[in-house]
Amino acid sequence: MAHEGPAASTVTVNGRQRELVTEPDTPLLYVLRNHLGLKGTRFGCGLGVCGACLVLVDGDPAYSCDTPMWSVEGKDVTTVEGLGVDGQPHAVARSIVAQQAAQCGYCMSGIVVRAAHLLAGNPDPSEADVRAALDDNLCRCGSHNRVVRAVLAAAAEIRGGTP
Repeated sequence: MAHEGPAASTVTVNGRQRELVTEPDTPLLYVLRNHLGLKGTRFGCGLGVCGACLVLVDGDPAYSCDTPMWSVEGKDVTTVEGLGVDGQPHAVARSIVAQQAAQCGYCMSGIVVRAAHLLAGNPDPSEADVRAALDDNLCRCGSHNRVVRAVLAAAAEIRGGTP
């Protein structure tokens, strides 16, 4: 869809309504990072395949690197920064840190977003559920097994069990 010239759009980001003026085809990722200063969402491949740029749009995972601004007009966008509650990181993020699951951490924001989405719909996932949910998130460091264990521990914490 081709658009001409900058346009104003309204989008809610992490619970805060924002009025933005951008080229309509500008990727959401660029707006999050460059206009709003939300650096947790990362540029990875630029093609919507690695998951480093993953956010939630109206509660569903979306690759922000190839999501144009015109497509999020009037929608709710949640970044990794917006997943936490009362200034605390989401249980998945806390568990990844506690379990030392990340190596370089570059891909972790997308993994946290995808795992949080999984746990919102399935608070008691099996290991296979977690692996399937995270299958599209690429991690060059190979820390997948540690990440899966951390997500399962976060699920236990969310359910009120012992992580």
